[in-house]
Amino acid sequence: MFYWLMKYVVIGPVVKAVFRPWIVGRKNVPANGAAILASNHLSFADSIFLPLVIDRPMSFLAKSDYFTGRGLKGWATKFFMKATGQIPIDRSGGKASEASLNTGLQVLGGGDLLGIYPEGTRSPDGKLYRGRTGIARMALEAKVPVVPVIMVDTDTAMPIGRRLPRVVRVGIVIGEPLDFSRYAGMENDRYILRSVTDEIMVALQRLGEQQYEDVYASTVKDRLPARVT
Repeated sequence: MFYWLMKYVVIGPVVKAVFRPWIVGRKNVPANGAAILASNHLSFADSIFLPLVIDRPMSFLAKSDYFTGRGLKGWATKFFMKATGQIPIDRSGGKASEASLNTGLQVLGGGDLLGIYPEGTRSPDGKLYRGRTGIARMALEAKVPVVPVIMVDTDTAMPIGRRLPRVVRVGIVIGEPLDFSRYAGMENDRYILRSVTDEIMVALQRLGEQQYEDVYASTVKDRLPARVT
């Protein structure tokens, strides 16, 4: 009920009226059943606009830092993340990664939509970077299709480091679902996981025509000034 109120009564109508998001390929989102929506990641705002333009509820796995802030700002951020269907996860690696996988599988096991950013973090420069294989493992274990999604101009509306968004019209392009059922039972084969992940990234690159770099976005970020996160 809380999610519905935020999306259709409180936050959603205001955001739609101000930013007038456009969408292509809405019909490619399955009308029912579990699926992963795999999106490029340009801005913090991606997790706001995508759920607004599709008819079904969906959840994103978000870093737990967004839910642990203190003071008024921390409370507001936590409230907003919950209102937009975000689920806190620990992205420190190791056992935390396994817990994140299990959290995603629980969402999919309930027949719901799960949003994932295969790059693992926001692009620092608008390019598309190498995907992390967690999305492939999740898709194969849950036996669900992966729907490629491209966010357009969200980095212009809210660039990394900016606190308040610019009023810019943003867009969402949704491609046809990718079926990986031919790899059933191979979710522990790291070569298969890399192949599936690369296929997802190719679909994203073709859909959005972003320049692709075969390196992790986090590696590029490590070379940039500390203010870029």
